[in-house]
Amino acid sequence: MMTDWQPIVLSAKLASLTTLILLLLATPLAWWLSRTQSRFKHVITSIVSLPLVLPPTVLGFYLLVSMAPGGILNDAFTPFGITPLAFSFTGLVIASVIYSLPFAVQPLLNAFEHLDNKLLEAAATLRASPRDRFCSIVLPLARPAYLSAGILTFAHTVGEFGVILMIGGNIPGETRVLSIAIYDHVEALEYSQAHWLSGGMILFSFVVLYALYRLNDRATTKQSSWAS
Repeated sequence: MMTDWQPIVLSAKLASLTTLILLLLATPLAWWLSRTQSRFKHVITSIVSLPLVLPPTVLGFYLLVSMAPGGILNDAFTPFGITPLAFSFTGLVIASVIYSLPFAVQPLLNAFEHLDNKLLEAAATLRASPRDRFCSIVLPLARPAYLSAGILTFAHTVGEFGVILMIGGNIPGETRVLSIAIYDHVEALEYSQAHWLSGGMILFSFVVLYALYRLNDRATTKQSSWAS
């Protein structure tokens, strides 16, 4: 049973990297979507949201093709010496970033769209630069959204199976994450190990949802107190 700590640690590492990368990428993307009047806004929003409706195996298949020799992603990373991408931890990170993108963008987009523009206009009259306005007004007000985006992204990455299996396969210490380890134990009829890992996932999922609902409840209470 102690060998199961390896996929747990690997899953935590994958989820942490994915969450950090996505929070950095989702911030400018969500801000642009919340402010732009471009006719392509809904096209970009739909592309970002595709992983919510696409079967993981479909997305995983095309990601695998793009990471294979001669594929778009593989060729893009070749000059940096980061190949092969398929069946590697780096490939898992890239796939997880793409698959979990909407879970990071949507909470931030919702927060940015409901931001009181009068606050930004008032700061502009005081000669605050766009960067100062974003750092001193937008980021503090969007803090609950950032926490929600981080929690959802981390949890979604830990629980993903289809895309992970397609891109990473099952390489111990490299791509054998928690969801793959559970599948292996069930396939080998090792139900005690599967129960141990699955029970931990249930507890983890409950804690994540509880924290998320508590966070949203506190944010709503604060907004109501400010409005009054």
